[in-house]
Amino acid sequence: MRRKAVVLLSGGLDSATVLAIAHAEGYEPYALSFRYGQRHDVELAAAARVAEALGARSHVVAEIDLRVFGGSALTADIDVPHHDSAEQIDAGEIPVTYVPARNTIFLSFALAWAETLDASDVFIGVNALDYSGYPDCRPEYITAYETMANLATKAGVEGRQRLTIHTPLIELTKAQTIQRGLELGVDYALTHSCYDPDEAGRACGTCDSCLLRERGFAELGLTDPARPAPAEVTP
Repeated sequence: MRRKAVVLLSGGLDSATVLAIAHAEGYEPYALSFRYGQRHDVELAAAARVAEALGARSHVVAEIDLRVFGGSALTADIDVPHHDSAEQIDAGEIPVTYVPARNTIFLSFALAWAETLDASDVFIGVNALDYSGYPDCRPEYITAYETMANLATKAGVEGRQRLTIHTPLIELTKAQTIQRGLELGVDYALTHSCYDPDEAGRACGTCDSCLLRERGFAELGLTDPARPAPAEVTP
């Protein structure tokens, strides 16, 4: 019997890879996404596509509204930063796309669902290498949260649950993540990573997330299948 696992699924490249990894490792994945007041719903449409394609047992979209707090370019009227290349991203500075306490909030929902499912495993696509400097993507954060989570639930206190937070991408570069996903059959054309898409849902190509994603594919000698090819110019 496959063990149940809650997989946090944003619809982006990393979370799609994590869902594929959970499935490949023999888990029955329950995908959890959030409508949290983010700038757009394009990623949720991508999450639905990915959940179906990669065999999620269930896909739930939790409704919360972090716009009441703001403080981020993703939840408030703050411009998303754009750059000419990934090398311009300052990994030593936490960018305005950081959403205050987002992973803590998301993991709390995952913990609650895991308890009701009688599951002891949660997967999240955090990364400590090719990322934008978010504090809630660090290994020490995940370790601390896992410790707290095992003190926080009835199932834990009664000894019915020993929660493990799986972070299979945490020490991988973006290129290594993509390579792993391709080995598992992930169709990255289904995913969406952009912070600031246009009205048609097309990726901007110049936000931190787009640039890191593009660099990952380029390092493998590949083109991002989610980005449309440039139109041919007729002489």
